[in-house]
Amino acid sequence: MQAILPLAGKGTRLRPHTHTRPKPLLRVANRPVLDYVLRQLEEVGVDEIIGITGHLAPTIEDWLAEEHPDLSFRAVPQEQQLGTADAIRLAEPYVDGPVLIVFVDTLFDADLGLIQEMPDLDGIIWAKEVEDYQRFGVIVTDENGHMVRIVEKPSEPISRLANIGLYYLRDWQLMFEGISHVMAGPPKLGEWFLTDAFQYMIDHGARLLTTEVDHWWDCGKPETLLETNREVLLSGGAREPEPVEGVRMVPPVCVAPDVVLEDTVIGPNVSIGSGSTIRGGRVRDSIVGENSVLEGCDVHDSLIGDHVTARGLTGTASVGDDTVIDALD
Repeated sequence: MQAILPLAGKGTRLRPHTHTRPKPLLRVANRPVLDYVLRQLEEVGVDEIIGITGHLAPTIEDWLAEEHPDLSFRAVPQEQQLGTADAIRLAEPYVDGPVLIVFVDTLFDADLGLIQEMPDLDGIIWAKEVEDYQRFGVIVTDENGHMVRIVEKPSEPISRLANIGLYYLRDWQLMFEGISHVMAGPPKLGEWFLTDAFQYMIDHGARLLTTEVDHWWDCGKPETLLETNREVLLSGGAREPEPVEGVRMVPPVCVAPDVVLEDTVIGPNVSIGSGSTIRGGRVRDSIVGENSVLEGCDVHDSLIGDHVTARGLTGTASVGDDTVIDALD
């Protein structure tokens, strides 16, 4: 089975981290977001990824070759970002059957087994019920759970089922026909939207089931990436190190086996990547990357990249890769 993954985004809301690392390779609980997604796709038989690439594309390709060598990956460059419909359009020459589409700035816990259980459907759209429905495109369904339409950021609670960017299209030909129809018209706010192609499918008789995911976690902003890290730790992603004298753990935490800890307090809700060292101070509600050194730092709600050296850093920080901070001078 094939899956289309739009991977071209620059991740501007997560700078400075996305200056050097593609957004899908940012980590929660010491694993890249993309890794969580790919392992779920592989479980349902996905063996070929069509990646719509752009920003830092070679980094993604190298990581896939090393971490998922048995997964076929076709990179399709997106020269201009003209919207979700345009991104998926680029995959059309390479799609030869029913296809999954996954936008990988979120993590999800979804029953992808429905793909095999409901062979008479033209597609499946996964959603999540939310309270702050005004922030999302919400899906309106009929009494059988089939999509009727998607309404962007409604002012009235016509639906609380948020579109989360996870789709299965059995009738892929009709989807691409819909994309062509949408892109023949004027863009909305400078973009063409994939959801308008789904509306075209419905208007031409397609049945798209809407079903809820069990969990859905956003990874698109610093604050939500930290929230997702916490949720993944609480959901089984925690890994405490062996006890060390002078070091106190406040669960949940995920500490790589080779991390060096001295005279410090770690947690709660902290991930620390391989090769890093924490001496003194405290780290809580934060993600620390690989091969970084924090000395005498007291940080919270922070994102610390790889190969960072920091002394005396306090408060909340967002520190990109290969940064040196000495607040004790």
